[in-house]
Amino acid sequence: MLSAPHCVEDVMTKTVVAVALHARFKDIVTAMGRWNVTAVPVVDGEGRVVGIVSEADLLRKEELRGTEQVVTDRSPDAAARAEAVRAEDLMSAPPVTIRAAATLPHAARLMARRHVKRLPVVDAQGFLKGIVSRADLLKVFLRADDDIAADVRDVLDRLFAGSGPEVCVRDGVVTLGGAVGDSSLVPLARRLAQAVEGVVVVRCEVSAPPGPNTDAAAPS
Repeated sequence: MLSAPHCVEDVMTKTVVAVALHARFKDIVTAMGRWNVTAVPVVDGEGRVVGIVSEADLLRKEELRGTEQVVTDRSPDAAARAEAVRAEDLMSAPPVTIRAAATLPHAARLMARRHVKRLPVVDAQGFLKGIVSRADLLKVFLRADDDIAADVRDVLDRLFAGSGPEVCVRDGVVTLGGAVGDSSLVPLARRLAQAVEGVVVVRCEVSAPPGPNTDAAAPS
């Protein structure tokens, strides 16, 4: 039976360090170091996510420290960030968040579109439930080859009514081989195989079944 697709909840980190709006600069740096993370969600008094502070936000102090020319050229917002000492002034807001039930492809597209490396996971009310990173989304590629092969066979057996191509999986690379009755289905078979979680790439070596023997001598 085809495995159920993974969702964000399956791969997210559920124990998350977060900071309050009034958290001070050094406290945030200390929390990041202690938990070995590169960003922390900022929550209000009720636990709702209202922003996120990343290493990039904190490093603005160093980036904007220096010559008078740098100080003169920086924008009012950049200047304010450089002088900020609390999470509410340092954070990027509003935060880009995601729900636990979202699919992994959706999370990946959202990260790419919004140029972020992690997403706080929230419920319908905005309360923090976890955090998902780029590394978390790659966990599906750690699936065992046998599990991937079983899912690919299940999908293709349905497509070919039980007579799908041979399936071989090694290190996540799927090779489809053998002969199939309807070669017009091969492009679709390849796309369906590629959609199985954990598949790195699909190589197609499927052939059409041999036709009638054309070498037989024609009747005299």
